[in-house]
Amino acid sequence: MGFPSLVIIVTLQVFIKLSFAAGAGFYMEAKAPSHHRTKSNFLLSVLGHRCSRCRKGKMFKNPLAIGVKQNMEMHEHCPVCGQPMEIEVGFYYGTGYVSYALTVAISVAVFVAYWVLIGISIDDNSLYYYLGVNLLILILLQPYLMRLSRAIWLSFFVPFEPDWDFKEPPKPERIVE
Repeated sequence: MGFPSLVIIVTLQVFIKLSFAAGAGFYMEAKAPSHHRTKSNFLLSVLGHRCSRCRKGKMFKNPLAIGVKQNMEMHEHCPVCGQPMEIEVGFYYGTGYVSYALTVAISVAVFVAYWVLIGISIDDNSLYYYLGVNLLILILLQPYLMRLSRAIWLSFFVPFEPDWDFKEPPKPERIVE
């Protein structure tokens, strides 16, 4: 399986999760016991870098920061439900694929917007201006995209648990020490 195939598979998984999260909300509200909570919005919890198990706890210790060290400091466990944030050693290495898919999607969106609003021609330097604008946008969004890719990656492996306050989080297969 090649690298482009992995990017397509990860992108499809994100869209499938988003479509299920958008349509599953009213099935849970029908006759749920009183201790059940309504299902939080998947998209808002991922964009807000929330725990994918309870969708309430913050994944990161600090607010969005420019410094890489402060930007990526994560809690060891969710402060609300106790879900381990690093399931196994090297768990977040796969976020490179998610980050790549996000940057490609942003680059395509910027290209289409630039083409529609300004126009791109081979005869002048507008293609180089687009590359400069795209580079600037990607550099400015990089701290946010690094966090977002971790939130998306964690949501692939840790499903939402409506009874998170009554059930213990699953123990990781390998303990990170």
